[in-house]
Formats: sequence, C-alpha cells, structure tokens
Amino acid sequence: MIETRNKIDPNFNTASMSDLVFLLLIFFMLTSTLISPNAIKILLPKSSSGQTMAKQNVTVSIDTNYQYFVENQPTPEAELQTTITNYISNIKDGTVKLHADKTVPVQYVVTVIDAVNKINASTGQKHKVILATEAKE
Repeated sequence: MIETRNKIDPNFNTASMSDLVFLLLIFFMLTSTLISPNAIKILLPKSSSGQTMAKQNVTVSIDTNYQYFVENQPTPEAELQTTITNYISNIKDGTVKLHADKTVPVQYVVTVIDAVNKINASTGQKHKVILATEAKE
C-alpha cells in the first residue's frame, strides 16, 4: 500500500488570525487617539436663533479652567490683545468668534470683548465679536 507523505491537517491554525486581529486592534486604537488632539472641550450655551456667520477671521476659546486659547494656542490674558491683533491686523472689519464654555463667568467674555475694543480704538477698525452657541433642541 502506498501512503502519502503530506497529510492534510483538518485542524485550523489560529495563530496567524490572532496576529491579524491584534494588529488591527492596535491600528484602530492609534488612529482613534489622533482624531482631534488639539480640540478644546467646551460646552457652548444654547440659543434658539440659528444664525451662522460666513467668515470668522480668528477664533478665541475659553475653557472650563478659564484659560484663553487663540486659534487653539494657549494664550495668557495679558497677551490676549497682542495675539488677536496679530491675526486681524491686516483685515478690515474682521470678526472674532468667541467659544466660551457655558460655565465661564461673564467677566472672562468681557475681557475678550475689551481686548477687541482696544484694538478697534487703536487701529480705527470696526472688528466685531460674535459668541458661538449651540442650537436648542
């Protein structure tokens, strides 16, 4: 009787499958952490007027720790006016979009408005500040 040397093993080898699943898991974990690394966590106040602005020249954010961010860059309060000026100095009648968390006291919002008003007084421009809100459901 002639026997074959290569016998077919009916068992399934799961080693390569587990390697593939592990690599996919690592890939998705890494890509999910890279989605928005510079996002500032802010809960915007709600508003029933659904107006949108066509163009905002600079975005200022105030988070729950009362820290200022100009275009997602941390900015001390003392440098707020200078930093905003750098963004809107060459723009006539620019718009500053203000993202303030709904828990932030009004004084921090007024500080940003004062900074823009001082820029307007020194340059003779008419830059304006708009407050970003979420739509009411």
